Amino acid sequence: MLLMRLRLLLTLTVILLLAACHSVKLPSIPLPTNILPQSPPTKSLADAKKQLDQATPCCTSFADFSYQARLPWRPQQFVLGNGSPVAAINGVRSYFLSFVLPVDAKLPYKIALKSELNGRSVGNSSYLFAPSVVQLNDAFQPIDSQDVKLCEYMGWSNSDSGAFGSVTITDKRARYVVVYSSGKQQTDNTYWEQSASTFSTSSSTAPAAVSMGGSYKIQHGPDGTVWVGMMDKSYSEAVNKAVCGKAPQGDGVLHSLRTDLPHVSWSSL
Repeated sequence: MLLMRLRLLLTLTVILLLAACHSVKLPSIPLPTNILPQSPPTKSLADAKKQLDQATPCCTSFADFSYQARLPWRPQQFVLGNGSPVAAINGVRSYFLSFVLPVDAKLPYKIALKSELNGRSVGNSSYLFAPSVVQLNDAFQPIDSQDVKLCEYMGWSNSDSGAFGSVTITDKRARYVVVYSSGKQQTDNTYWEQSASTFSTSSSTAPAAVSMGGSYKIQHGPDGTVWVGMMDKSYSEAVNKAVCGKAPQGDGVLHSLRTDLPHVSWSSL
């Protein structure tokens, strides 16, 4: 046994010496190629709108909806578009999702939402599905309706990047929830701030930087990829850190210091 250990030790020593004397090529670490959340650019915004206009609505009231699916216990991905059910609510057509709310969840609780960009890069051709959320009672009557305010947050993968928002359930009468896009949402936009570290996945081998900064107003469209479910820790952090608009222009660091430290003699510095 001792002899075997000595042989092993000698072998390892020889390997280390050879590695020190020769150039050792370290394995390459692939760069992330999926930093910018996006859905495949299958059509333009105009084509998406035309496709929705040509679809036949299945429902014209919330009582017509199917409520078989339970609200996921954590956000799950749903792709809304060709083949998805279409509702005609208040004169506006929209793809939609409908869920049964958990009866044993302690009030208040939050529903997390996230929309992904449609398009290969941030710009005029990009758009996203902006959700509206309607809470219904057991008679399928609306008790609350909100156009969700979306705010952009960029993480390191699709799972923690996108346009985030949330809705809080506070009413004990809430039994069902519908996620669709109202007429106002479909004609609005979302602020999007792009940093120098943001990439697109237009290349299959390596990420390509799309912009060295700047901000955009991403159009809202009728279809897209949306995540819906009970709020979890990662989504809560993304919502809290998300950027909802340009930061107000300040007066400079020196002005702030003079305001915060009025007793300092700044003229002598």
